[in-house]
Amino acid sequence: MKATRTKARIRRHRRVRKKIRGSSGRPRLAVFRSNRYIYAQVIDDDRGHTIASASSLEPGLRGRTLTVETAEMVGKILAQRCRRAGVDTVVFDRGGYQFAGRVKALADAARADGLSF
Repeated sequence: MKATRTKARIRRHRRVRKKIRGSSGRPRLAVFRSNRYIYAQVIDDDRGHTIASASSLEPGLRGRTLTVETAEMVGKILAQRCRRAGVDTVVFDRGGYQFAGRVKALADAARADGLSF
């Protein structure tokens, strides 16, 4: 069976998730990137709850194409929501994607707005 790009990403993500775990003190910032949108969630894996989330489907970002700038805006929105929820430190889960381009832009914008990881 031929390995597709998606299957390879899922395999990488599972390998990383064996080691990364979010707790209530330090939740996991999970990123999912599709061809049209980018999504980010801050998850407490102990309780199985999403603390904060943001995506490029937000009302202010909905009409934009997925670019590095859009990913930066999603990162800023997520960091603001995390601050409101009382979260300042997270574990970054890149979801099997390379830490480059839109994923890196989201992470850097979240760091610049006060999240530490």
